[in-house]
Amino acid sequence: MAFFRTLLVWGAGLPVTAFFFVLMLIAYVFGCGGRCMGRLTALWGGAILALAGVRLNVNGLENIPRGRAVIFMSNHQGAFDIPALQRAIPADFRWVAKKSLFKTPLIGWAMSIAGHIPIERENAASAFKSLEAAADRIRRGVSVVIFPEGTRSQSDELLPFKRGAFMLAAKSGVPVVPVAIKGTSAILKRGGFFITTADVSVSFGAPFPSEGVGEKALRTMTKDSIKKMLG
Repeated sequence: MAFFRTLLVWGAGLPVTAFFFVLMLIAYVFGCGGRCMGRLTALWGGAILALAGVRLNVNGLENIPRGRAVIFMSNHQGAFDIPALQRAIPADFRWVAKKSLFKTPLIGWAMSIAGHIPIERENAASAFKSLEAAADRIRRGVSVVIFPEGTRSQSDELLPFKRGAFMLAAKSGVPVVPVAIKGTSAILKRGGFFITTADVSVSFGAPFPSEGVGEKALRTMTKDSIKKMLG
């Protein structure tokens, strides 16, 4: 079963991704806005999950503030976190991701077209400027998703949260919505090839303000909320 699922995901997933990239390129040429791009990427996420046979369960949608920008902060278990969040989050949003990802063929190009936000990590001065630019976009009404761990965890334990995510939250002053993902680590092991069907849950915790909250306190609140949802 895993062999068949692997053939299906890799055999059909790449053409599906290329198809959605072409749709996004056409939409970009014709001046399609961010909301349109969001719908396309949500459809892409749903298609990838369907190919992998993932059963997605979403909890806590009532915790997402309506009509204003927020920062979704999620744990990071595996490569399928991305299509799962694309499908689960009902709001228009952008990813905040390391700049090097934007150079990846198809995926990186699509991220650039859709207006996702690159963050420089290697150079301190460039990193500060990119955080300032990202915070400005959030203040102007763009919701974002960020993985504060910075990379995928090798286990179910949370990795240390990096400062950059909370510097961004403090600079933007918008509410933080903690997000807990469970089950994606079982689908595709890091560095692996075979796909395994799994049940995945995405849970949204109660939001809390970032304005006037210290960076350290914000990090503690976020981590505690995600830990609680992960059980």
